[in-house]
Amino acid sequence: MLDIIRKLFGRSSSKPETGPSESGTGSSSSETDKMGAAAKEQEKVKRFLVVCLGNIGPDYEGTRHNAGFMVGDTIAEEAGVPFKSCRYGDMAIVKVKNCELMLLKPSTFMNLSGVAVRFWMNKEKLPLENLLVIVDDISLPFGTIRIRERGSDAGHNGLKNIAEQLGTQNYARLKFGVGNNFPKGGQIDFVLGKFPPEEQKELPEKLKKAAEAVKAFCLSGAAFAMTHYNK
Repeated sequence: MLDIIRKLFGRSSSKPETGPSESGTGSSSSETDKMGAAAKEQEKVKRFLVVCLGNIGPDYEGTRHNAGFMVGDTIAEEAGVPFKSCRYGDMAIVKVKNCELMLLKPSTFMNLSGVAVRFWMNKEKLPLENLLVIVDDISLPFGTIRIRERGSDAGHNGLKNIAEQLGTQNYARLKFGVGNNFPKGGQIDFVLGKFPPEEQKELPEKLKKAAEAVKAFCLSGAAFAMTHYNK
């Protein structure tokens, strides 16, 4: 008789129905914990805008004035990360331990570099201390590195425009020496010229050292980087 009643009401067994399983609740809790851990991990990541100054186009490729581009290329190549087109330039995002380096090569040409810098600083809501600009410098011997937390533009149009756009000169820069072996009045031709063969042989090692200095700045701060790389 009981079997007939069960069939009539669609009950195939006498086991009681249960609500949501405890294991399901535990799974949800586990997912929440994972999301919380991921959020905390994201908070620990330090993000930097690393602006590599230069001029776009084949006419400027390999020139002294594009030393910033070259350092950026070295960092990206070592990490195996390609540059991709973005607003006001090309960008490669490289992760180094707990740091995220947004390598930006502005497409605005040197004299308007600040437009790209201001846009990306505002877009990513980054503080000034998380900005590093890589620039060529004729006052330094070839391959010499100087990191400064602030300073004047020293006649460099790229730095000048960045200061104008940001409203301050209090941003860090890494200067890559290109030398000053040019006659009076020959500065423009010199910086827009290419490195001679003897310097080109040494250039990869010099760029690698500059790339290491950029990572040191981001990982350990300006004071550490200056102590170890301002030789």
